[in-house]
Amino acid sequence: MADDNGIPSLYEWAGGSAAFERLCEAFYRQVRVDDVLAPVFAHMDAEHPRFVAMWLGEVFGGPAAYTEQRGGYPHMLRKHLGRALTEPQRRRWLSLIVDAADEVGLPDDPEFRAAFVGYLEWGTRLAVANSQPDARPVTEAPVPKWGWGVAPPYMP
Repeated sequence: MADDNGIPSLYEWAGGSAAFERLCEAFYRQVRVDDVLAPVFAHMDAEHPRFVAMWLGEVFGGPAAYTEQRGGYPHMLRKHLGRALTEPQRRRWLSLIVDAADEVGLPDDPEFRAAFVGYLEWGTRLAVANSQPDARPVTEAPVPKWGWGVAPPYMP
């Protein structure tokens, strides 16, 4: 999955599907007991961490598993519609997933973390906006493809 210049995708750099599965397991273990987020995820499907790992893997350059198995962006959007997510919930979600990334040993180099957190900031802000009762989100779109941005990986 490296590009023509030999630069690996964020998915590869992170460690592939196993890394994202570890991330989501650690993250949702914390979500389940968090005062702010536990109510939001009280009725979470037992497979939810695996589905989010598939989403993140696809976003960061891995296989299109979420699109093929779950329905891609339209399915993800439907999971957020009408939920009225709040800014404090968004911030807690972001904080806990970054902590989980540290816990499971996702790469901590500045280039990876800038791209990783950049997507999480963008995605969580979009989720909050799309979850509001008066939201009129785009309903048909591809899964976003997130790359290195302005700082590709440092490869000496």
